[in-house]
Amino acid sequence: MAATSSSLSSCLLSDHGIAAGDSAKCYTAKQAVCAKSLSMSSRLRHSMEASRLSTTTTRGPAHCCSAVETKISPLFTLGKKFHLDDVIEAQQFDRDTLNAIFEVAREMEEIEMNPSGSQILKGFIMATLFYEPSTRTRLSFECAMKRLGGEVLTTENAREFSSAAKGETLEDTIRTVEGYSDIIVLRHFESGATRRAAATASIPVINAGDGPGQHPTQALLDIYTIDREIGKLDGIKVALVGDLANGRTVRSLAYLLAKFKDVKIYFVSPEVVKIPENPTQDDIKDYLTSEGVEWEESADLIDVASKCDVVYQTRIQKERFGERTDLYEEARGKYIVDSDVLDVMQKHAVVMHPLPRLDEITVDVDLDPRAAYFRQAKNGLYIRMALLKLLLVGW
Repeated sequence: MAATSSSLSSCLLSDHGIAAGDSAKCYTAKQAVCAKSLSMSSRLRHSMEASRLSTTTTRGPAHCCSAVETKISPLFTLGKKFHLDDVIEAQQFDRDTLNAIFEVAREMEEIEMNPSGSQILKGFIMATLFYEPSTRTRLSFECAMKRLGGEVLTTENAREFSSAAKGETLEDTIRTVEGYSDIIVLRHFESGATRRAAATASIPVINAGDGPGQHPTQALLDIYTIDREIGKLDGIKVALVGDLANGRTVRSLAYLLAKFKDVKIYFVSPEVVKIPENPTQDDIKDYLTSEGVEWEESADLIDVASKCDVVYQTRIQKERFGERTDLYEEARGKYIVDSDVLDVMQKHAVVMHPLPRLDEITVDVDLDPRAAYFRQAKNGLYIRMALLKLLLVGW
């Protein structure tokens, strides 16, 4: 048993990029790994009681998400522990996991429509720790927790109104906050911050956006929305439009799209915010090529929109430009989804946007049934309800 535990710890330490020979880091990380394992065991014991407390909802015929047509894996058997300890990046999810999460999300839709709600997470507390502004992500996580009977501790501007303003390290903040909660949802201005937090914490950590890095729960709800709107995920064409250099949402979405067959991605962006050829983080273009995903860069939004099933528009992120307001003004307003774009789009196609929007989608587009972005935002509630349920009580 000790040998098995040692092997598991070594594997988890390796996942966090810590070499076994680094004794100081190893000791601290092993403490976190052991504590996290104990915490997960405790949540599994709680899951049986939580299931008894949960409100029964009227179930229709079993839904089958078109993302995958495979046999249910033993990993996803009712009552089993979720096989991920944290949600850090889109690369963690394979097709089977996506399909299983989507099935749970559909169950969450039924719970949300039930006026009496659910008590499946009664007794659990979620801490939302946001170092950058957020409306949809923070509120949907908090709503998700409350819909399932849990409680919320929140700070919406931790960068200014927490001990971070006094110089406290992220690691110390995480060690403190985990003492008050059962799960942490973290948004941070630095890429990789969630990975550091997860290496420190003994409870699950969810990445709610880390600077220009990734936003995995947004990507999950985006894929879920595409499947619901288009009816398939294989064989689709997707245009990623706008700020592709700084857009964590498009990076995470591209990683997940690579899980599906015969997908083609078009990158449409102003020159100053194109995906760089040699970024400091993993090159998404190289990744797509290595996975056999066809991609193409284009400067013609009208032409691309006429071919695509999904036009995924994003805003130009002024906050990422610093003092270079000239570059921001150069990029802003270059690609706008308006009635001219709608005119060339196919009838089944949809316009998506992670929101908030500025002027990159004109308001008249809202009236078109192909405008899916507010339905997309609502789907975020169901995906986040599903993730909270899975991380805290399992399948």
